[in-house]
Amino acid sequence: MGVDMTADEAKALVSRIADEIWNQGALEVCDEIMAPDARYHGPHMPNGEGTRETWKRAIGMYLAAFPDSHVTYEDMVVAGDTVVGRWSAKGTHQGPLPGLEPTGKAIRIEGITIYRLAEGKIVEAWEQLDMLGMWEQLGVMDLPGNET
Repeated sequence: MGVDMTADEAKALVSRIADEIWNQGALEVCDEIMAPDARYHGPHMPNGEGTRETWKRAIGMYLAAFPDSHVTYEDMVVAGDTVVGRWSAKGTHQGPLPGLEPTGKAIRIEGITIYRLAEGKIVEAWEQLDMLGMWEQLGVMDLPGNET
């Protein structure tokens, strides 16, 4: 982590994403842990890339759709200025998503996010998650071989 953060401090910073932002709905924590010019790369963003503000809006949309959501980091690895987190999320679809009214269905998905840190903040993040599995669990689509 260079001179500004230990590995434990880096893990604690990233853990705040699950503990405070997702599990407590404290979106303002994004401003504390992410640099103002942070970049987010992931499937939630238009054209796959967004800012701290678009990331906050995406989280807010999902928290409204899954108000009982709970995110857990299953593993975290620190290497230099990078933290890799493997996580799982669960929740019940109780609010609208773009193009989908609430289904009342429970989901569980997994993903991996790679965070780059500088000066005690997240400056960039790359995320991959099981969006296809989420849509299947919500009944939007059936994957081959999984039909009931």
